[in-house]
Amino acid sequence: MSAPIVFHSLAALAYSLLALALWRGFASGQPAVQVGQLARVGLFAAIMLHGYALHQSILLDQRLQLSWALALSTAVWLGMIVFWLESLIIRIDGLQLLLLPAGAVSCLLVALFPKEQLVAHAVEPALRIHLLIALSAYGLVTIAALQAILMSAIDRRLHFPMAAAREAKGLSVVVGRILDAQPPLLAQEQVLFRVIWVAFALLTLAVVSGSLISVAATGKWLPFDHKTIFTLLSWLTFGILLVGRYTRGWRGRIALRYTLLGFAFIVLSYTGSRFVVEVILQRS
Repeated sequence: MSAPIVFHSLAALAYSLLALALWRGFASGQPAVQVGQLARVGLFAAIMLHGYALHQSILLDQRLQLSWALALSTAVWLGMIVFWLESLIIRIDGLQLLLLPAGAVSCLLVALFPKEQLVAHAVEPALRIHLLIALSAYGLVTIAALQAILMSAIDRRLHFPMAAAREAKGLSVVVGRILDAQPPLLAQEQVLFRVIWVAFALLTLAVVSGSLISVAATGKWLPFDHKTIFTLLSWLTFGILLVGRYTRGWRGRIALRYTLLGFAFIVLSYTGSRFVVEVILQRS
């Protein structure tokens, strides 16, 4: 078993143990702040382990190697870093119960599908910068999507209290405690749009830098393949959302729907298409 697979497996185990500990903490009635503080320390260690696993997997001498699983794992890892930094400002402990399983699954996928593909011309600094910008944007969009899911659950609990009361038994009780421990929706919405703004800026830089690289390599501004089309659709979706936010005051459910739609386009732009090619069609 290679070192990258071992370290990704260890990172998946760390995320799984943290998720279990966090869940048991909420289930046992521990204060949410205490649960969040303990999980934050453990999450930092897991993030470092995950980062080392990615370093061992992606960087090969002076070359780069990627796959759909590594791209997904990298996006989730960058999203974890953003969440950890945000958690120092605002308490969003419940988001960890979405992020930790996502981190565990993304690491397991790398271990289960270890086939990588060398990135051509990876020694060129421009291409490395472009990949870093694109993966950072994917990570931020992932965080925004998970937070949108959490906010949707909180919104449903607020608007349908009777249904929540009827379902308040067993697992639903713990979920209810987690949702009740979250900051107000208005505060979370501010965090969400702050993340979306940065993600949109990085997506813009990714499109611009990718276009410049394409011009230098092929003479064409935009190669109209599936990756470019879905990336542009995601960029357009978030652009419309931000314009609507500041011209028409879009918020609430419409903002959450646009966020999830933009995330779906991002997934299809690289990870989803590479999954089809590498796993379903068995091509490199």
